Amino acid sequence: MISYIKGEITLKTPTYVILETGGIGYHINISLNTYAQIEKLERVKLLTHFIVREDSQTLYGFENGSERKLFALLISVSGVGPNTAIVMLSTMTPDELKAAIIGENIIALKKIKGIGEKTAKRIIIDLKDKVVKENGDAPLTLLPSGNAHREEALQALVTLGFNKMQVQKALNKLIKMGTDIDSVEKLIKKALRLLS
Repeated sequence: MISYIKGEITLKTPTYVILETGGIGYHINISLNTYAQIEKLERVKLLTHFIVREDSQTLYGFENGSERKLFALLISVSGVGPNTAIVMLSTMTPDELKAAIIGENIIALKKIKGIGEKTAKRIIIDLKDKVVKENGDAPLTLLPSGNAHREEALQALVTLGFNKMQVQKALNKLIKMGTDIDSVEKLIKKALRLLS
């Protein structure tokens, strides 16, 4: 298993890099998220995931451990291959993707090229508990689900001392129910009822 490769970038594109170390150039597939992190660098250390198949040996590289863990979780889902997982990590940041999975945001997942409704549901069913467990209380960037007041309500409720994960669940539930909310105050009041 190759855990990471550190070296000089001899070729850089939004989808892959050639990383040279010890006179060997490694072709490493990357997401746009990783590309954005390393775009201005000449030397880099990429965490890797090595996939060996009958007809190929492919390296996937990640700027951080969080993205690599999420990649490994995604490819564990039936119907999600490494290339689809890279497309997912190129479309959303790891935090946005985790938020979509935890928030059961099928609409957001379906916007990703190659992800249909069945696959989106399978990803949520297979990974929601794992992502929650792995993420713990770490903050997540929530995707707007057609509600501009969501982020503001989240910040206010966390400031009031509520657990961020519980607040996210409550807000997701309210938005999923299609609750008519035209102000942040109304959203906070309804969320408070669910949280108490």
